[in-house]
Amino acid sequence: MIRSAEFKQRRKQLMRQMKKHSIALLASAPAVTRNRDVEYPFRQDSDFHYLTGFDEPEAVAVFAPKRELGEFILFCREYDETKAVWTGRHAGLEGAREVFGADEAYPIQELGKILPQLLDGRRAVYYPLAAEGELPRQIMAAVLEVREKARAGAKPPTEFIDLDSLVHEKRLFKSEAELQLLRKAVEVSILAHRRAMKTVRPGMFEYQIEAELMHEFMRHGLRSPAYSSIVAGGENACVLHYTENSERLDDGDLLLIDAGAEYGNYAADITRTFPVNGRFSEAQRQIYQLVLDAQGAAIAEVRPGKRWNDPHDAAVRVLVKGLVRLGLLEGRISKLIKDEAYKPFYMHRTGHWLGMDVHDVGDYKVDDEWRLLEPGMVLTVEPGLYIPASCLHVDSQWRGIGVRIEDDVLVTRDGCEVLTSDLPKTVAEIEALMRIES
Repeated sequence: MIRSAEFKQRRKQLMRQMKKHSIALLASAPAVTRNRDVEYPFRQDSDFHYLTGFDEPEAVAVFAPKRELGEFILFCREYDETKAVWTGRHAGLEGAREVFGADEAYPIQELGKILPQLLDGRRAVYYPLAAEGELPRQIMAAVLEVREKARAGAKPPTEFIDLDSLVHEKRLFKSEAELQLLRKAVEVSILAHRRAMKTVRPGMFEYQIEAELMHEFMRHGLRSPAYSSIVAGGENACVLHYTENSERLDDGDLLLIDAGAEYGNYAADITRTFPVNGRFSEAQRQIYQLVLDAQGAAIAEVRPGKRWNDPHDAAVRVLVKGLVRLGLLEGRISKLIKDEAYKPFYMHRTGHWLGMDVHDVGDYKVDDEWRLLEPGMVLTVEPGLYIPASCLHVDSQWRGIGVRIEDDVLVTRDGCEVLTSDLPKTVAEIEALMRIES
């Protein structure tokens, strides 16, 4: 887990980047009601966790550089013995200070009373400008209260700046402690995908394989998937975010699984596609190998100094050449790429940032240019091909085939590390693993 010293260092770095005489505020995620008296499992807002490590709802963190009484103020729930009996332990004000490093802690109910004092004399206020919930309203109410006292010498803020840009740039670069959490999420996710490959049989249902994934996550202590698992058999694999997971798996189908566990608020994201009966048909093998070759070309472009778009461009070149070879596209390669003629079969990008969120934060362009890859960044590489049964203008052997292969990749000083490399993905490796268990 991440030590309190690292959270403190993150706050210090943030405050060093803020303007002089400024203040920043960030609200926790809310508790969300599922139905009546039942709540969904709580998951903290990623930015809030990143800066505080505090994983409770009903909290607001305040960062006030150079404040004599303390720079980190946490408003949270007071400790309640009755609540502890019913719903478990919580930090309270004492825990906020002693465990989570707050210089001062106040009951969340006192935010409206104390916030004007904190804003007085601060020229700029940082907070997530797109934030939902009460925080924007509370900030504006406090600013108005300070303004009303201007004749008495109060100095209200006059500038409001989006906090996301500062925090999200920091989150893009993973520390060693963060990478340990990511590696654990990846390790367990690999075990879950292996379990699915070993378990699947014709006649099973997609939800049964989803249950195998969840079983493997949870038996290793990872009680939450990082996102809704995609378990898509046959033509369902041509629906990019298919999550119904309700169909029967038939002999001759491919099964696409896009699933990853979350550990310590960090996400794995892995996709594998394999035959339900353990053997690729010739058409399936050709499409699969083409996607695998495209992924290999993309991963080869992941290293410092390369631009974010280079892996995608490499994958597209391989896919288009292969689609022409297989007769799915006709024409000159360069023109087909320029005209994006491949998009009916490959309509998404080749990857995204990965970290606390499965589609993690961080700009992909800087000053309108694709940003350079740097050590410490983590991204997915996930080309695919999707040929729905309704695609009547192509040869029938290709129809209904959907393939995606996704790995998690860390940019290192001299290249990259494929964090998910222990999970089989060649045709021979997959068929061998499934043959052993059949």
